[in-house]
Amino acid sequence: MISSAHARTVANLAAASCLALLLGACGGGMSLPSFSSSSPPPEAEPGTAPEMPATIRADEIVGRWGLASFQNPADRARTEAAARAQCKNPYVITAGSSGGVIMHLADQATPQELRLKGSPSGKNYIGPAGPTPGEQDREIISFDGRVLITRFIDKDAATRYGNMVYVRCAPRA
Repeated sequence: MISSAHARTVANLAAASCLALLLGACGGGMSLPSFSSSSPPPEAEPGTAPEMPATIRADEIVGRWGLASFQNPADRARTEAAARAQCKNPYVITAGSSGGVIMHLADQATPQELRLKGSPSGKNYIGPAGPTPGEQDREIISFDGRVLITRFIDKDAATRYGNMVYVRCAPRA
């Protein structure tokens, strides 16, 4: 017969073994070293590219802007006029300390420094540092020095805010 002390020890070892087997099954088990000389390179996330310089400089968008938005492209001209009328209460874009611009992200009450980022496709974005385009970025749809039109990458923010139209309030310096 087995004494109760030995039975408890055997039960504890059995429980520990079962736990080790369960944990091994969850973690994929032990991996062995690869003896092949070529391993596939890690794949980048689809749809994102490393950060590269934008074709628009931060100092080109610093200034006072009238701001309005539209959903329907047919409303663009009317929206530009509405943005121009907002110059009595302008949206101010200032230069950041790290070469970016101080602007708001979607749904954020406090502005922060954002970067102007380019992409291999030639598109420009405004957003926090990181992959381009990032979820918090906005794409620069068009910019001619006087009118800046952007759209958020995040589908929900893009639906709520539409195409943001910034019209420069003062003549360019």
